[in-house]
Amino acid sequence: MIGEDIHEKKIKKLEKIANQIREDIIVALLNAKSGHSAGPLGMADVFTALYFHVLNIRPKQPKWEDRDRLTLSCGHINPVLYAALANAGYFSRDEFRKTLRRFGTRLHGHPHNLVTPGVENSSGPLGQGLSQAIGMALAAKMDGKKRQIYCIMSDGEQQEGQIWEAVMFAGKNRLDNLTAIMDRNSIQIDGFTEDVMPLEPLRAKYEAFNWHVIEIDGNNIRQVVEACNQAYGIYERPVLIIAHTVPGKGVDFMEQDYKWHGNPPNKDQAGEALKQLRTLGGKIKSEHE
Repeated sequence: MIGEDIHEKKIKKLEKIANQIREDIIVALLNAKSGHSAGPLGMADVFTALYFHVLNIRPKQPKWEDRDRLTLSCGHINPVLYAALANAGYFSRDEFRKTLRRFGTRLHGHPHNLVTPGVENSSGPLGQGLSQAIGMALAAKMDGKKRQIYCIMSDGEQQEGQIWEAVMFAGKNRLDNLTAIMDRNSIQIDGFTEDVMPLEPLRAKYEAFNWHVIEIDGNNIRQVVEACNQAYGIYERPVLIIAHTVPGKGVDFMEQDYKWHGNPPNKDQAGEALKQLRTLGGKIKSEHE
């Protein structure tokens, strides 16, 4: 729950879940034979922190009125969203692993909120998720609801004009129930963001529009939780958490390689990736014990 401190035992538990989520992503992508690898692996720690500690949700009651909302603006990283939802109990891990991107599945190539339990917004075209989250945050304010609204964005979609219209609107309306988390992994499908279309100084840009900005290591679960707690205590301003992540995190031949932005592993690559992740999982378990 947001605002709660986190102890070391819980951190280790969350690290194990994050590793399981990464394994599930690899298996699902292999079976689907399409989809994105780097971003989902890089954001596993953020989604684990959110769905297993921060968000006020009820997986068995996905439409519970007072739940927090999370919108995914960069819909192409939805394997990590689905993996988190599956591990949290919205649907089975088996369904995720076997039916991702299959014809007739509930788990589309991009999120569809009318068919998938736990999915709050349909997304695909980049740049729209922040506007969707702003609508939810403004509605909560108008209705006197205390729920928190979170938006996951990519850094590449900061190149979209609609993002900056939304940033201005949220700052002007002092939406302090809105927290955006940017996956700052510095890659996009054509290369590194600073080569394709430089984004910096991102922090200064958001602060100029009346946002409170926090920068963290997005692969450090403690830092993710503490940043969300800090965001909850900010009044009269929306919050941006810039989460610096390693694309392809946990799989050495994928890490920091933009070519894995939109590609799935083949059988041999998936086997090696799972071997590495299971080795890491064993280390986490031994440290916990």
